[in-house]
Amino acid sequence: MMKQLWRRIGATLCLSLLVGSVPAEARAPQPAKPALWQVSDADTTIYLFGTIHLLPTNYQWRTPKIDRAIASSQELVVETIVDEKDPTKLMSALTSLAFNSPNLPPLSARVSPAKRAELAEAIKKSGLPPQAFDRMETWAAAFILLGNKFKEIGLSSGVEGVLRNDFSTKGKRVGELESNIEQLAFFDRLPEDAQRSLLEGSIEKTDDMDSYFGRMLQSWSRGDVRGIARTFDQDLAGSPELQKALIRQRNANWTKWIGQRMGKPGAVMIAVGAGHLAGKDSVLELLQKGGYRVRRLQ
Repeated sequence: MMKQLWRRIGATLCLSLLVGSVPAEARAPQPAKPALWQVSDADTTIYLFGTIHLLPTNYQWRTPKIDRAIASSQELVVETIVDEKDPTKLMSALTSLAFNSPNLPPLSARVSPAKRAELAEAIKKSGLPPQAFDRMETWAAAFILLGNKFKEIGLSSGVEGVLRNDFSTKGKRVGELESNIEQLAFFDRLPEDAQRSLLEGSIEKTDDMDSYFGRMLQSWSRGDVRGIARTFDQDLAGSPELQKALIRQRNANWTKWIGQRMGKPGAVMIAVGAGHLAGKDSVLELLQKGGYRVRRLQ
């Protein structure tokens, strides 16, 4: 369960943008129609766009309805802002959390013996010396190695990067719901045994990850909210602590932010991982419970 959850986390948290860019490949264009909602009153409109943080380069998700929402919004708000050209801020946050447990054993001792050869190969591909990983907390090493796996299967920065560029080039504000360090802290607070499961998940075979992301992309590209919710519920059912930290608490925080923002006039697009807008305890459900009318546009 934890390995599947780790892959899900990579698609749920914007921190997976550390993978950087990968060369574009000549693939047939894949049209997508992801879900889009609207919450509004007399003088305020908030568009809620369920995104996926990592995409193959050939996915065409811009639709007329999404483009109209972008054009009418004065501000974009994402989970967290990662500057891919200058990730200094993110790396500073990572460094501040990743080296606070000096008594950990070497990284090779933190996986099962059967996984040590795979770990050594993954470290070699990373280009970093093994000693650097030995000093890291387990979640941080897993995070970096997972980024390399995403590159191998041809995934690069997804929807948020495109949206941020669109808004920025038009002189529109781009804000964030969480800082880089707040997102990283979700990993840093995991118990060590969970972190080690995540580490093993980050080095599993590329074919397994490719198959998983293919299924996830299908649900997202069809706007299949029930499918997204069903998968998240299955993966998180065995870990109520992670469900609370990664989903419920964050959804509650963001719903509160939206409620406060509804008190100001104007139009805003909020782009967050699609899992936060699907199923029980989603941002949409919490808004509806709070008396807001949520309307699906696409």
